[in-house]
Amino acid sequence: MERTSYAGLVDADLIDQKVVLEGWVQKRRNLGGLIFVDLRDREGIVQLVFSQEFDEKAWQAADKLRNEYVIAIEGVVKRRKDAEINPNMKTGEVEVEVHKLNVLAKADNLPFEIEDGINVSEELKLKYRYLDLRRPEMQRNIRIRSKIDQVTHSYFDSHDFYDIETPDLTASTPEGARDYLVPSRVYPGHFYALPQSPQLFKQLLMGAGFDRYYQIAKCFRDEDLRGDRQPEFSQIDVETSFLSAEQIQDLTEGFLKKVMHDVLGINIKTPLPRIEWQDAMDRFGSEKPDVRFGMEIRDLSKVLQHTDFKVFKNALDNGGFVKAICVSDGAEKYSRKDLDKKEQYIERFGAKGLPWVKVTEDGFSGPIAKFINDYSDDICKVYDAKPGDLILFASDTFKVVSDTLGYLRKSIAHEMNLIDESEFAYVWVVNWPLFEYDEGDQRWVPAHHPFTMPNEEDLHYLNDGEDPHKAHAQSYDIILNGQEIGGGSIRIHTKEIQEKVLKALGFTHERAQKSFGFLINAFDKGFPPHGGIAIGIDRFTMMLAGRHNIRDVVAFPKNSKATEPMTGAPAAVTDDQLKELGIQTIHKSDDSDS
Repeated sequence: MERTSYAGLVDADLIDQKVVLEGWVQKRRNLGGLIFVDLRDREGIVQLVFSQEFDEKAWQAADKLRNEYVIAIEGVVKRRKDAEINPNMKTGEVEVEVHKLNVLAKADNLPFEIEDGINVSEELKLKYRYLDLRRPEMQRNIRIRSKIDQVTHSYFDSHDFYDIETPDLTASTPEGARDYLVPSRVYPGHFYALPQSPQLFKQLLMGAGFDRYYQIAKCFRDEDLRGDRQPEFSQIDVETSFLSAEQIQDLTEGFLKKVMHDVLGINIKTPLPRIEWQDAMDRFGSEKPDVRFGMEIRDLSKVLQHTDFKVFKNALDNGGFVKAICVSDGAEKYSRKDLDKKEQYIERFGAKGLPWVKVTEDGFSGPIAKFINDYSDDICKVYDAKPGDLILFASDTFKVVSDTLGYLRKSIAHEMNLIDESEFAYVWVVNWPLFEYDEGDQRWVPAHHPFTMPNEEDLHYLNDGEDPHKAHAQSYDIILNGQEIGGGSIRIHTKEIQEKVLKALGFTHERAQKSFGFLINAFDKGFPPHGGIAIGIDRFTMMLAGRHNIRDVVAFPKNSKATEPMTGAPAAVTDDQLKELGIQTIHKSDDSDS
């Protein structure tokens, strides 16, 4: 028997036609004279009917079928009785009368049911990932990812881009995250690094004159994991020569528009909104603003500049800010106990408390009301606040205030169901700072990467005697529903500017040459102005699929501990393998720090 159709595609157009189907038994029901079997494949489910009248041998064999048996059948498509039609299924109008049955493979007891909404641990699902991937929701997720890949190739091929592969074994360079290292057998003591991104190679491709490059590139970063991060991930990597930042953004919008239409059947309006980085931080407290709802942050520093309330006064006297959000109708929703929990949470951002008031007919009520009631009219005017609203304050440095209110804004919006989860809200965040200060490492780092071109008007900040950390960059991120799905910039293409940027990051001339000399020296060989963008395909797929963890859209992901339960990776290797590589492992003892 040769398959004529997928089970999930059998519909009324095939009524009275003979079909051959192959797939898995989802469910079997024996009603005596009739046996019903739900046959599942990647396209969905169709109902099979076995009867002695159709074929005695097939009917007897059907009684022995169990879930996840793999079968092939031959039969005739029939219309169901009106009372039995299932309007929620594509195949719900029909069933297949089976005349031949061939059992291709049997299945023993399964660790979990092959159906959506199963309540089992993620570890068990990952251990039997090939079973987990059979579930319809997982099939849908991987299909969405495949469609995005198809659109990627179609779109960029049609815009005269070359699909060019870059190496997976490269030299280790200090680009930010920790490298995965691969030992060399031929050169003992030397190591390749798996690429954190193709950044340097795609710039060199521009220097080589290819003008337009793209690839779906695999990247590797040895970082702590979370729901939207894996140690290996894929990005749609794009680079062009002679285009401005705005032209690259326009090109990217065309791609996003095609993805949304071809994958989800949704038309998005372009051009997409563009927000300055500073404006995003001021209004939303985040460089990844979710613009699907209001509750924007407002600066009350001027309104409260003469306040005697010590908490606010100290912040303002030390060059900080007093800002707040207004939660419409939040007074009744949030009790003091609820707000105390939020106060404990925001300590991680450096906040030293959560001042709040509730708006009443007579002013403010709450723990700080008596200190700022004199300003109630002015504060309410800023927000157009009304009785029943809740105002939450933050007073500290710009970063602490932004992080605190940015978190409160998003968490409260979810709790109060203010977000339309069916909406796809894109926005560009542009004109980023060139550098940002890493509080943990206490040093300046690139806001994007060290090859980002500063704004033309800010180049003077890189000169000796100036403060390079005041410079802004020709960089841009594309944000979807409060998540960054891609980022890019115009790149540096002159040796002089690149060396100044690296110097501002603390690189000596010698260290810069050792790490990036092959790129820096190439800039002296006639290098074109260039720029590009990279879109994280895992996170993008996750959002289009309506998921909250990228493991749901990666076929064989790692778990939160960066291990792979199905194959046991990472795993120990033999002493002979280590010896061949010139590597010796050192095991820490339980009572030693060595």
